[in-house]
This record gives sequence, structure tokens and C-alpha cells, in this order.
Amino acid sequence: MSVGTRMDQIKDMKVELIRFMMSYKFALEEMMTKINILKQEFHYIHDYNPIEHVSSRLKSPESILNKVNRKGYDFSIGSIKKNVRDIAGIRIVCSYISDIYKISEMLQQQKDVTLIECKDYIKNPKPNGYQSLHLILQIPIFMSDREDHVFVEIQIRTIAMDFWASLEHKIYYKYNKEIPQHMKDELKEAAVTASQLDKKMESLQTEMNKLKESAKAENLYRNEEPFRLPAELLSFVKQ
Repeated sequence: MSVGTRMDQIKDMKVELIRFMMSYKFALEEMMTKINILKQEFHYIHDYNPIEHVSSRLKSPESILNKVNRKGYDFSIGSIKKNVRDIAGIRIVCSYISDIYKISEMLQQQKDVTLIECKDYIKNPKPNGYQSLHLILQIPIFMSDREDHVFVEIQIRTIAMDFWASLEHKIYYKYNKEIPQHMKDELKEAAVTASQLDKKMESLQTEMNKLKESAKAENLYRNEEPFRLPAELLSFVKQ
């Protein structure tokens, strides 16, 4: 093989790697746009916004290769696309457990979103107590010369679930030895406590909503408030 041919191959490989990572970056941005639209709709139209906050991350090439090596997958672009489905990841934190399923349904109902896999660790927690709803979604990304269908992992959890998972990660961080059993037991107990808190807070929210609806019905014909657009929305329209 000549030096020129070898250089051409390296150049083609570099272009493919760039395209590969760009497709996941664009998929992440596309999905974040969908979620932000839902957030703004809830903010301006509905009385309640179920989304507390959203974060996203793109796995680094090093992290991707480490996973490929750990799982024993083939080191090829095609194999990585097929088997590594969490290169693009989004975490949505909600207020209540019911919000998790509402957000999941809203995302799945979008015409260009395909549900590939759903793992419900809320109804079926992991042995260590971890709870969250994991979705693998696939969305189309339109490049200049092709259409790619890209996987995006969505994790949806409550504030309490996120609190537990974040601290559990910090407690175990960079510790590669066997975890003492009493610590595992206590962390699982903490996860159960967090779950009980979720259920209690949702019960209180449901009760309060009933009280609000009752009060609203009583005042329906007493106090007629003038229609006003939100100040933030007005300032945006005037631009």
C-alpha cells in the first residue's frame, strides 16, 4: 500500500469519525429542543410545570472506546452505532412520580421519535435501590448528504431519586474494592425512604390540587380577572 493511499484512508476515517460524533451532537440538540419546547409550553400555558431541570451529556471518544472494550463489542463504527446506545444522554428531573410517565408519554407521541427500549426502574428498582425511568429513543438527523437515525438515552427521575443517585455515585466514586454490606444496606434503606417521600409529597400535591379546584369553582363568578399575557412573553413578542 502506497503512502498516498494510506493517507487517503486515514483522511476518510477521520471524516467518518467526525460525522459519527456530530450526528450524536445534533441528536442531543434536537431532543433538547423538543424538551425545551415542552418546558416553555408548560410555563406559559399551564398552571404547573412538571420539569424541574434538564441536563445533557455527550460521551467522549475515550469513554465510548472503554465501553466497547468492556462489553467486548467490535471496534467499528457500525458496531458502535448498533450496540452503544447511550452516547447521547439527557436527564430530566421532575417533581413527582406521575410527572415522569407524563413526560415519557409526551416524548414518545412525537411523530419523529421512535421508542427502542424502556427500562422502568421505578416499578422494578435495581437491587441497590436505584430508581429511574430509562428510555432509548431514536430520532432522524438530516445531514447534507444523508439521513441518520440516532439513539438518545433519556433518564427521567424525581428530585428525590436524583438526590439519592447523585450522592450514591459520590460515595462510591473511585473506590474499586468490595463495598461493606452494612453500607449497601443503609444506602438501599435510604432509597426506600426517598421513594416513600416521593409518594407522600405526591399525595399532598393531589390533595392540594383538589382544594384549589374547589376554591376556583367557588370564585368562578365572583372575581373576574382581566386577561393578561405573561410579561416575559410580551417582551419576547415586542422584539
